[in-house]
Amino acid sequence: MESIKRNVLLNPGPSTTTDTVKYAQVVPDICPREKEFGKLMKGLREDLVRIVHGDPGKYTSVLFCGSGTINIDVCINSLLPEGKKVLVVNNGAYSTRAVEICRYYNLPHIDLQFPVDEIPDLKKVEEVLRENPDIALVHTTHNETGTGILNPIREIGALAHKYGAVFTVDTTSTYAMRPINIEEDNIDFCMASAQKGLMAFTGLSFVVGNRAIIEKSKDYPKRSYYCNLYLQYDFFERTGEMHFTPPVQTIYATLQALKEYREEGEEAKWARHTRVFDAINEGLDELGFKQVIKPELRAGLVSSAIYPDDENWSFEKVHDYCYERGFTIYPGKISTTNTFRLCALGAIDESDIKDFFVVFKEALENTGVQIPVRYND
Repeated sequence: MESIKRNVLLNPGPSTTTDTVKYAQVVPDICPREKEFGKLMKGLREDLVRIVHGDPGKYTSVLFCGSGTINIDVCINSLLPEGKKVLVVNNGAYSTRAVEICRYYNLPHIDLQFPVDEIPDLKKVEEVLRENPDIALVHTTHNETGTGILNPIREIGALAHKYGAVFTVDTTSTYAMRPINIEEDNIDFCMASAQKGLMAFTGLSFVVGNRAIIEKSKDYPKRSYYCNLYLQYDFFERTGEMHFTPPVQTIYATLQALKEYREEGEEAKWARHTRVFDAINEGLDELGFKQVIKPELRAGLVSSAIYPDDENWSFEKVHDYCYERGFTIYPGKISTTNTFRLCALGAIDESDIKDFFVVFKEALENTGVQIPVRYND
């Protein structure tokens, strides 16, 4: 097997992959309606539940063809009963995306906003739930990937259940990264895409959640055809196939990625990502960069660094210098602050981060940015 040029992706997905995952896509052509392929998807669905320690009798996974946003769309449009309301606990760009989905479907909702650099106030969450008994679905993001803040999902989920609501969590950047226990964390539905924590490829997304709630949603309003959770679940259960054409090669790559996930182990994988994250923060600190999120509130996955107050600073020039040398950095996603992000996803380790900071420092020097970087305040 020839090795493929290796790029270190420090963007929040797609992530750096192993050559074995890349080559897993090279398989004989197969019609995805064959029973042989159906068996592969059945095993894949079961493995996806195991990653969050779900009881396969109580929880299932449902596959969709698309990026991570399709999961938010699917959960919100499929799991809201007639005449009920969504509560979005919102402290970042990805929970804001859930609000936008509510707006596009004209769904009754409350956009409960908190500052992007603070965790939600649980007292306010409970107050809204108590005052709005028609809330049937609570949604939030586990790690707000725009900033890197870690939200208290276990506590929010407990409040949702206290007031009789279903709890959906966007775990796109934490699934198969930070250990998650779907039952203990009070999650009814979580979600991710293959190209994130699993370190596979784009095109396959999935919702992991409660079978009984999915089956109950059969009688809810049908707001989408392609993106309906019950329709996709029911088709899987009856036929073993996706309702529409699956991303065949991505599924083969994901099966290999799952094999490598099991070989590394949940705790060892999280320890590796933590090493990477610590090395990222150490490198930023040494260069004098400030970050948006306080250390104690970080999810351990995304560092969101603030642009320095230096007239020579150019994200584009620094990005291009690093990119030409095999390292990808990513712009921020905060409307009020100029930031860039470095992420601990993918098949990388702390040695890659040390190599990156050699190049990153060169990029600053070559573009005339003062080191350590300076801020006016």
